[in-house]
Amino acid sequence: MTHLSRFDAAFAICPLIAILRGVTPDEVVPVGEALIAAGFTLIEVPLNSPDAIESIARLVAAAGDRAVVGAGTVLTEADVGAVAGAGGALVISPNANFEVIAATAARGLVSLPGIATPTEAFAALGAGATALKLFPAEAASPAVLKAMRAVLPASVPILPVGGIAPDNLRPWREAGAAGFGLGSSLYKPGFDPAEVGNRAAAFRKAFAAL
Repeated sequence: MTHLSRFDAAFAICPLIAILRGVTPDEVVPVGEALIAAGFTLIEVPLNSPDAIESIARLVAAAGDRAVVGAGTVLTEADVGAVAGAGGALVISPNANFEVIAATAARGLVSLPGIATPTEAFAALGAGATALKLFPAEAASPAVLKAMRAVLPASVPILPVGGIAPDNLRPWREAGAAGFGLGSSLYKPGFDPAEVGNRAAAFRKAFAAL
């Protein structure tokens, strides 16, 4: 199964990406196991976390086919190579760097660049993006997403990221969000696996109720 088909299957099960910014290699597997137990199938370790590539490698090995794992804050083509070397499948960025997108697509990995405008969105898709991350969502609105959704291809998932919590999913979902990236409302450094599992379950419950 290709990375893209694995992503599609995982996204169909749970279109919520857990963002573990600040996680360490010693913490990542227990936290990842808590997320998987709560039903999460997509996990991101931002590259500005301590020894992020090691964390990705450990989580890929531990998760196996139960979750699709990758990196966030991917800013360069060299980063893409490092993520691929660790076995990561997700390449997620805060920006739309077309060289990074193209390098990701060339390796058969999943490209999720950050976009804030229709111009960026169409350019990212032209470069080979798999899906789009509306970031920061705090600077946009469901109305903005709805307007983008009206012109972008219906098959392209758009995921708001930034400021997402269990109690504000509905307006985004109604505006056309296919899923969400979940950061500090799900995980912060210092949260133990039980806390992360409880927060993950709350997100799953809230999303299922939409």
